[in-house]
Amino acid sequence: MSRIALFPGSFDPFTNGHLDVVRRGVTLFDEVIISIGNNSSKQRYLPVEQMITLIEQVFHDEPRVSVCSYKGLTADFAREIGARYLLRGLRNTTDFEYENTIAQANRHVNPELETVFLITSPRLAAINSTIIREIHRFGGNVDEFVPFPLPAAAKEQ
Repeated sequence: MSRIALFPGSFDPFTNGHLDVVRRGVTLFDEVIISIGNNSSKQRYLPVEQMITLIEQVFHDEPRVSVCSYKGLTADFAREIGARYLLRGLRNTTDFEYENTIAQANRHVNPELETVFLITSPRLAAINSTIIREIHRFGGNVDEFVPFPLPAAAKEQ
């Protein structure tokens, strides 16, 4: 049986921290599926379809990584696609508290689902999508935080 890990998130945008988790995850799992959740209560900075394309370009030479979007509960989606693991990155203890609660809820919905936490590499721990969006929105350079250039059109929102 393949060890399939789902790496869920909003990835708005996908950061070098996310990239690091996926690259390390590929050494642990047979397949890593980056899955962008559709949260109707959040307005995205970059459209899901555009983010999927950008992430796919980053992993074009890694056949064990794929990218998709989904709606609904992450635990249900994992069951649908045969993923028995959720891959999550932790930057700090605040992340742990939040992620632990979600992991417990996911396990309640899908008892066969295990959450695997990877501690963020220290040089990437300060990176988060919210800060990157703000810097980018106001014309700052975010190239060192993301694995691809962010589209200029997002700044105009």
